[in-house]
Amino acid sequence: MPAIMSLCSSTKSVLFTIQEPVIEKQETLGEVLNGDRLMSSLYKLKFAKDKTHVTLRRKRLKSSDIAMFRDAIAQDYYFQMYYDDLPLWGFVGKSEGDYLGQKEKLTKYYLFSHLKFNVLYNADEVVEINSFSDPSYLVDISEDTEIDVQFTYSVTWNLTSKLSATRMNKYSQASLHPISQKIHLFSFLNSITVVVLLVGLLFLLFVRHLKNELRSCSIGDEEEKKEVGWKLVHSDVFRSPRNISLLCAFLGTGTQLLILIIALFALAFTGFLYPYNRGMLLTSLVIIYTLTSIVAGYTSASFHNHFEGTKQKRKVRLAGILYPVPFFIVVSVLNTVAVTYGATAALPFGTIVIIILIYTFLNIPFLTLGGFLGNRFGLLEFQPPTAIKRNPREIPLQNWYRRKLYQVFLGGFVPFSAVVLEWHQLYASLWGFKIYTSPGMMLFTFVVLIFLSASVGIILTYIQLSGEDHEWWWRSILCGGFTAIFMYGYGVIFYLRSDMTGFLQLSFYLGYTALLCYALFLVLGTISFLASWMFIRHIYRSVKLE
Repeated sequence: MPAIMSLCSSTKSVLFTIQEPVIEKQETLGEVLNGDRLMSSLYKLKFAKDKTHVTLRRKRLKSSDIAMFRDAIAQDYYFQMYYDDLPLWGFVGKSEGDYLGQKEKLTKYYLFSHLKFNVLYNADEVVEINSFSDPSYLVDISEDTEIDVQFTYSVTWNLTSKLSATRMNKYSQASLHPISQKIHLFSFLNSITVVVLLVGLLFLLFVRHLKNELRSCSIGDEEEKKEVGWKLVHSDVFRSPRNISLLCAFLGTGTQLLILIIALFALAFTGFLYPYNRGMLLTSLVIIYTLTSIVAGYTSASFHNHFEGTKQKRKVRLAGILYPVPFFIVVSVLNTVAVTYGATAALPFGTIVIIILIYTFLNIPFLTLGGFLGNRFGLLEFQPPTAIKRNPREIPLQNWYRRKLYQVFLGGFVPFSAVVLEWHQLYASLWGFKIYTSPGMMLFTFVVLIFLSASVGIILTYIQLSGEDHEWWWRSILCGGFTAIFMYGYGVIFYLRSDMTGFLQLSFYLGYTALLCYALFLVLGTISFLASWMFIRHIYRSVKLE
């Protein structure tokens, strides 16, 4: 079985080849979207067949080739190969510096010409593979003179008692490193602390105060009832919000992306998604997003029916463009940049056509079907507990802590402070080539994030209504979604502290991070709105029952 190979550093990737012509591997959709352009190497590893000093190829390195290899060694490039879907790495060469007089620095560059493979197998299955660049076989490439290099390799097969089902455990050990364990521990304690403090505030102050107000409404006189601020806006709080179609599309798209995230967690826990399962994550994203388009259409049409009834024609087209249109615009710009730089991240024309066809002939029909089901079987028209007046109540001047800017800032900061450490780990995994193998910790963090977004949304909505401000619809969304703004801001800090340089990396980092945070904005905004919506319906129905 031939190994497939690419050569990369922590921030870049490039292909050096010692074979002509290059044999490209047939890639999946996810691998193409991931920017993988893998090539079949000349290394032949036949099962359970040891090899010793096999000549891979003799090649004459020109001055340009030597300069490229020297630059790769100076920037710590390493090769990455896959054998039976198991990754293996090794450095291209090494450099040695010699200081003379504390001023002049002479650096020697050496290219590794011999590679050793050590393969462990059980029965007829490969369990583990490692590669070692033999330091005994060095080629001096410090000078710009053409040289002949003989590349060789050796293969050693050893029987092991390890089971093939555990062969990915080696890569999961990275998350068990003491430093990673401390980060995950601090993340866990930080999340728990914020949750406990918020729950304490919620129950000791908020719930107790609300119960007292409901009790005063039932036993007090009319003068006492008027002192309850949120009760004074009972005839306006259920008034149909502005831009109802956009609001429903927002809820539909947010619900779709929430289900998509839950589905990805399910695939990770079932073992379908695992480290170095090349392209499977992006392939799963495309498939699940396509299938969940029916959820976006159903939710959008259902909520529109819930708010407007049959008075207005329900449309789900906004739900179909709220995320895809910004996504396609950003990806188009980034693809143009990648084409300009000649990077493998540039999508081939055929892949672009496939994505457009998937969206046109699958996403849109599923979205339309969801809208039809939402109109037929969705939520019935909502009947508010109290009558809605024709003219809205005038909103009085608010105290500083009830104003939009302060509430939105607080609504985003509290959940972000609980998940910032784990969010750093996610950035390191996405952009720093760190192995992330803790789906359980990420799921816990995501649950905490959902809980805090819902809780903070309820508290801030209650504070807003207590100030006789009945325009809570969009503010509840902003309070929940603003956490994603903090996440993007932290992403900028992460970039400034990283080793990434150049316009290509800057544009890709900021662009794709913006798309990720925008998706989380839709999800968290939807969660905050739904929590506030259920809370408001509960308290005003309780007042009506009293």
